[in-house]
Amino acid sequence: MPITIDQIVEETRNLPNEVVAELIDRIMVERHGGVESAIATGWKTETDRRILEIQSGNVKGVPLEESLARARKIAGLWTY
Repeated sequence: MPITIDQIVEETRNLPNEVVAELIDRIMVERHGGVESAIATGWKTETDRRILEIQSGNVKGVPLEESLARARKIAGLWTY
């Protein structure tokens, strides 16, 4: 019998975050192909810039729950 999604999730609970991140990346690449080098470089540059803005205090971060609530509202989904 094939492994269920719940079993896969349970198996990942005790794995280090880096291993789970690599698993997710590999699944995405397998299913959807890789990211073009220029796009990956652009996102890396943008991410680095945003991190520096937060670290310098020029920009204040938005808490995850608030960000998710905004996304749910935009998408027309119920909030939990």
